[in-house]
Amino acid sequence: MLDIKYIRENVDTLKKAIAKKQFNPSIVDEVLRVDQQRRDLLQQVEKLRGEANTQNDAIKGRKPTETEITAGKQLKKQLQDLEPQLKMVEETFQNLMYQVPNPAADDTPIGKDETGNVIYKTWGDIPTFSYKPKTHDELAENLDLLDTKRAVRIAGNRAYFLKGDLVLLEQAVLNFALRMMIESGFTPMTVPWMVNDEAMWGTGYFPWGMQDHYQTQDGQKLIGTAEVSLTAYRQGETLNEKDLPYKMVGISPCFRREVGSYGKDTKGVFRVHQFTKVEQVVYTVADEDVTRTMHEQMLGYSEKFLQALKIPYHVLLMCTGDMGAGQRRKFDVEAWFPGQGVYRETHSDSYFNDFQARRLNIRYRAKDGTLKYVYTLNNTVAASPRILGAILENYQQEDGSILVPEILQKFMGKEKIEKK
Repeated sequence: MLDIKYIRENVDTLKKAIAKKQFNPSIVDEVLRVDQQRRDLLQQVEKLRGEANTQNDAIKGRKPTETEITAGKQLKKQLQDLEPQLKMVEETFQNLMYQVPNPAADDTPIGKDETGNVIYKTWGDIPTFSYKPKTHDELAENLDLLDTKRAVRIAGNRAYFLKGDLVLLEQAVLNFALRMMIESGFTPMTVPWMVNDEAMWGTGYFPWGMQDHYQTQDGQKLIGTAEVSLTAYRQGETLNEKDLPYKMVGISPCFRREVGSYGKDTKGVFRVHQFTKVEQVVYTVADEDVTRTMHEQMLGYSEKFLQALKIPYHVLLMCTGDMGAGQRRKFDVEAWFPGQGVYRETHSDSYFNDFQARRLNIRYRAKDGTLKYVYTLNNTVAASPRILGAILENYQQEDGSILVPEILQKFMGKEKIEKK
C-alpha cells in the first residue's frame, strides 16, 4: 500500500508508473475522489464531535436548559447520520488503496511482457552431450522415479508422485538449501500453510492473485509461498532498528491453482499445483539504497546455491510489464535445462519498500526515536520439484543414469542414481 500523501502529491507520475506495469491508472482518480469524500466527512464529523464535547463541558454540574437539550439532540442526530456514512466511505477508501500498484524502481526496464526483460548476468558453460539429451520427465520415468499417470488419476492434472532416489534427492536439495541459509545468518522457520485473508491482502497477493489460491471451507487460504507467512510474521508489531535486518528462511509446501496456464508445461513437474520451497524473507530499514544492497545479496544466495550445484543459469532484470503489482524491482533466475534446450525460471528475487509493511502495519523505532515502516524483500532459495528437473537434465548420462551433484552426495549417501 502506498502513502496517501504520496498519491496526492504525485498523481501524474504515479499514473504513468501504473500504466507501465500494465495496470489501469484510473484507480488513482478513484482513490482521490473517495479520499476527498472521506476528508470532507471526517471534517464534518470532527466538527460536530467538538461541538458536542464543548456543550457537555458547559453543562457539567448543572441542569441543561431546554435550548441546550434541543441543541444536543440535534448534534446527536447529525452524528448518527454522518458517522455511518464516514464508516462506509473509509471502507471504500481502504479497499481502493489496496488496489493501487507500487511504482517500479527507476532503473526497471520498460516493457509490456516477458519480451522486455533484460539479461543481467550469466554464469556457467552450457553442457554439451554426445547424444540428444532427454527431458527430466523422460529420465525420471525411465528410472521409475516419477509417476504422473497414477497421480493424475488420483489427484487430477499437474499431480505427481516422486519415488525412490528422487525423493532422497529432493530432501537433499532442500536440506542443503536450508543449511546454506542458516550459515548465512537466517533464522530457519516452518510456517502456517493456511492463512487468514489479512496475510494475503497484506503481502499484496490480493486482490490481484485471488483466483490463483485455494481456500478451505473455513475461508482460509493455502499459501503459494512461505513469503506470505514469513512477511506477515510480525504483523501489527514494532521492532527496533537494532533488530534489522531481520532475516528469516522458511520451508513449506506451496499450493497454486496455476490459473491462466492451461496447456503450458503439462509434461513433467515444472508447473504443478503442489510443491515444496525454501524461501528467504528479510525486513530492512526504510532506506532504498540499503534495500537494494540486500536485494543483490539475496540474489547472491540463489546464485551460490546454483553454482554449488554447478548448474548454468542467467539472471533477468524483469521489465515493468512482467512483474507483480507490489514489486519495486525484480530479478528472475533461470537455470539451463539441456533436454529442453532453454533457460527456465527457478528463482524470483523482489523488493517492495514499505508496500507490504504498510498493509501489515510492521514498523520499527529508528535510532532517532521516529516510527517507520520496515522495507521487505523475498527470494527463492530452492523450489522442488522444479529444481530437480534442472539437476536431472544437467547430470544425465548416456545410459540414462544420473550423477548426483557433488555437494549433495553427503546428503544422498550415493554418487549416482541408476535403474534398479
